[in-house]
Amino acid sequence: MERLARKYGTPLYAYSASHIAQRVELFQQAFSPVPHILCYAVKANSNLAILQLLARQGCGFDVVSGGELERVLAVDHAAAERIVFSGVGKTAAEMDLALRSNILLFNVESEEELELLSQRAGKLRKRARFALRVNPDVFAETHPYISTGMREHKFGIDIRRAAAVYRRPGKHLEASGVSVHIGSQIRSTDPFGAAAERVVKLIVKLRKDGHAIQYMDIGGGLGVEYHMDQPSNAAEKVYQYAAAVIPAVQSVDGLKLLLEPGRFIVAQAGALLARVLYVKKSGDKTFVITDAAMNDLIRPALYQAYHEIVAVKHRRSSRKMVADVVGPVCETGDFFARDRELPPLQQGDLVAILDAGAYGMSLASNYNSRPRPAEVLVNGRTSRLTRRRETIEDMLATERR
Repeated sequence: MERLARKYGTPLYAYSASHIAQRVELFQQAFSPVPHILCYAVKANSNLAILQLLARQGCGFDVVSGGELERVLAVDHAAAERIVFSGVGKTAAEMDLALRSNILLFNVESEEELELLSQRAGKLRKRARFALRVNPDVFAETHPYISTGMREHKFGIDIRRAAAVYRRPGKHLEASGVSVHIGSQIRSTDPFGAAAERVVKLIVKLRKDGHAIQYMDIGGGLGVEYHMDQPSNAAEKVYQYAAAVIPAVQSVDGLKLLLEPGRFIVAQAGALLARVLYVKKSGDKTFVITDAAMNDLIRPALYQAYHEIVAVKHRRSSRKMVADVVGPVCETGDFFARDRELPPLQQGDLVAILDAGAYGMSLASNYNSRPRPAEVLVNGRTSRLTRRRETIEDMLATERR
C-alpha cells in the first residue's frame, strides 16, 4: 500500500483482482445445482477494468441506467445477452438503447413503464422480454435507506396485483420472468428464502395462466461485515444463501435463476488510501484530518456507515489515541469515523479505509471542486492504473462562461 500511494498519490482507491475473482467463483459453485446467471450489480462499482474482469469470468450484469449499460457494452458487447435492466425511472432513450442491444431482460417496476416499453419495442420493431419486479412485502433488517421490499417503498409492483398486470401486455412484449429485490446489506438469509417462496407461487400461477416464465430474478442484497470484531466466513454465507433460495427454484421445472450481487463481490476487495494532513486538538477532542473526504467516500456521512481504518505502518507503541477521522470538506458531516481508537498517528502517515470497494467511487463527487481519486487494480505483485486522477482541467472542460 505504501508503494501504491507513492506511485499513484492519494486519495487512492485500490482493488484486489484476486478477491473479486474468488467471490465470483464462490457464487458459481454454491449455485451450481440450478441453472443460473450471476448478474453483477454495476452500481456497486462501475470501474471498466472490474467490469472486464467479471465479463471474462462469464458474469452477466444488472444495470440501472443507460450509462451503466454503455459501460458494460464498452468492455464486452456480447455481454448484452446477459444484461438485466432494473430501475424505477427508465427513459425512452434508455429503453431504445437496451432494445437495440438485445439485452436479456427488462425488470419493469410500474404499469406505466410497461406501457412505454411496449410503445418503444413497437416503434423499433423489437420484442421486449420483461419481468415484473414484484414487491413481496418481506421485511429485511437493514438501513431504512436501502430496504426495498415493503409495500411503502417506491420499488416494484404489489405482488397481489402482479397477475393482473401480466395479462395486459401486447404483441411487442414477452413475459419471461418475475423479479424481486428486497434490499441491500442483508445479513440473514431467511428473508431471501421467504421472498423466493412467494415469487415461486406467483410463477406457478402465471404459468397456469399461459405465461412462459423462464426466469426468477432474486436480486442482490447479501451483506458483508464491516467490523473486524464481527468476522464472517464468506463461503459459509454464500452457501447459506444458496440453501435458502435453491429449493424454491428446484420446485418449478425449467426455471433459471438470476442473481444480482454487487456489494458482496467488490466491497471487501477495495480500500481507500489517504494521507494524514494534520492531527488537531480541540478541547478534549482530537481530529485526524486526511486528504480524503466525504466527496471520495460518502457512506459514513450518508448512512452513518462503519469502515475500519488502519494505519498502514504504525510505530511500535502500546499507546492508543481516540480521534475523529475527518476530511477537508467544509461540512461537519465530512467524517469517516467518530471517537475511533487508533494507533498514534502524525502528519504524513498513510491510513487505509477498508471495505470501500462498493459504493465508494461510484458515489464520489466533485463537491468543493475536489477532483475524484485515482483507481488501481492489484493482481498479485503487479498493479495497474484503471482510472487516472481527475484534474481541475477535467472538471472545467464541460462548463462555459
